[in-house]
Amino acid sequence: MCRKTIYDARNKFPSLVKLAESGEPVELTRHNKPVAVIISYADYESSKPKKNSFTWLEEFKTKNAELFADFEGLPLPPKEYPDEKYYKKLNEMWV
Repeated sequence: MCRKTIYDARNKFPSLVKLAESGEPVELTRHNKPVAVIISYADYESSKPKKNSFTWLEEFKTKNAELFADFEGLPLPPKEYPDEKYYKKLNEMWV
């Protein structure tokens, strides 16, 4: 990575852009502290956050809404809760 001050970057901007285009990031500093980076457009595009699965799924459902029009979802089993017999057995075991 090439490191230049903002003053140098102002005077040599075209050469720094060419350097970034070739794949070499250019770090810009102010008072010896990094403040910005010049990178190629290809590197910029690849660094963008990717869509997560939920966003993709929502877009898929929207785009293919006619496929899901009659779909009511998967049947879920009924909730099973312990009944009174279960609690009586537990009490007998521990008493």
